[in-house]
Amino acid sequence: MRSVHIIGSGFAGLSAACFMARAGWDVTVLEKLPEPGGRARQLTIQGFQFDMGPSWYWMPDIFDRFFKEFGKNTSDFYQLKRLDPSYRVYWENGVTDVPAGRESLRKLFDSIEPGTGERLRQFLKEAAEKYREGMKMAYQPGLSVNEFLRLSMLKAALKLDLFSSVKKHIDRSFKNEKLRMLLAFPSLFLGALPQNTPAMYSLMNYADMELGTWYPKGGLAKVAESIYDLAVSLGVQFKFDEPVERFTIEDNQIRSIHSSKAVYQTEQVISGADYHYIESLLSKPFQSYSAAYWNKRKMAPSCLLYYVGLSKKIEGLQHHTLFFDESFDLHSHNLYDVPKWPERPLFYMNAPSVTDSNVCPPGCENLFLLIPVSAGLTGDNEELRESYFQMILKRIEAKTGQNISGSIVVKKTFAGSDFENLYNSFKGNAYGLANTLSQTALFKPSCRSKKLNNLFYCGQLTVPGPGVPPALISGEIAAREVLKSNTVKSIVHDFHFS
Repeated sequence: MRSVHIIGSGFAGLSAACFMARAGWDVTVLEKLPEPGGRARQLTIQGFQFDMGPSWYWMPDIFDRFFKEFGKNTSDFYQLKRLDPSYRVYWENGVTDVPAGRESLRKLFDSIEPGTGERLRQFLKEAAEKYREGMKMAYQPGLSVNEFLRLSMLKAALKLDLFSSVKKHIDRSFKNEKLRMLLAFPSLFLGALPQNTPAMYSLMNYADMELGTWYPKGGLAKVAESIYDLAVSLGVQFKFDEPVERFTIEDNQIRSIHSSKAVYQTEQVISGADYHYIESLLSKPFQSYSAAYWNKRKMAPSCLLYYVGLSKKIEGLQHHTLFFDESFDLHSHNLYDVPKWPERPLFYMNAPSVTDSNVCPPGCENLFLLIPVSAGLTGDNEELRESYFQMILKRIEAKTGQNISGSIVVKKTFAGSDFENLYNSFKGNAYGLANTLSQTALFKPSCRSKKLNNLFYCGQLTVPGPGVPPALISGEIAAREVLKSNTVKSIVHDFHFS
């Protein structure tokens, strides 16, 4: 049986492990942390269970497809509930609950800007087409322009509106600023301003408004746990608390992996760990990309995270809430144009206890707060974290009309330096590379090492990009490339010795 070692057990590494095990390989996963899931780990304090990273379950079809590849259904592992409203938005003046369902959405849009309900229908029809074509491209390894020269892919590229921006695409149909922000906000998950994000990513509006916002009971950590359980059932071995420290390389191949505890002889390596970090463990002749290359990359944001447990319930909360009560342009300027700690940030609040009573003690509330900040900022310290916490806490209390500060029984913070220390994250980023046109598909760091014949990459810094569904796809792509590479080698070997 042939062997492959996978570095990292985030969603991408777990996905790659499952596909390699299904193909009959002996699979070992080396994980720095004491449990699987990577950034999708769970933090438990005094009966409060917090998803530490991803908290939105979008694109359910990608999860369904993944499990069906192994003869399973998502329902074999966890239960899903569609959220309605999908999320709430607080503006400077007023509040909007974004409903699930086409007709309700059209009525909402018409109530804000008369006549836009029909334009929304057409906009989402185009977004659905972009989604279908975009998913075809998402499963491409991005290794050659020939992938996109096939007639079907050329047609797809034309439909995807690659050379316009999300902002222009939205502004053509909608004039009201609230509606524009509602449609532009999913692109922020892609780590770039709407004016710098290709219009193809309006496919995210289809994911949001048509495919819906869901909650897996137990949180996103339950999804990671489920894929881990699937991998174990397929025979994958996991080695936890074993950070990879160096490699032995001969004849342009990794021959052995040195962890903090052992040395592993290997035939193939798939890294789901931070791409830049793994490259830093290689000597320069074996690095695919230089330091100058990495420093020129436009990174998606990092973030300030707060995990907060309250000793009481807060009336009227929604599961997901966006605070757009300050200037979007000012925060964006601080994020992208002149990177600095934001002056009056927008932020996001997740309250899974609204939907799932098991994530906190009875009568309590579980809050996850996120402020997007530029990657690579200095000055991340407890004083700064506390000042931002107090800033957004006052805004939550003002918008909800309820006292929260007196009910906090649990609070933990997490920010850029923690992303670097725990996940070896390049510049402490939380979302990978910004999905600008110059960093899409072929222009992302390659899923195959350019210097080592048996090193492959998956995860948010390579194809197809950031997010949990893309991570599942990324692991599948990396596994497919390993299998393809070894099939070619076997054919060449058999031909040579026949």
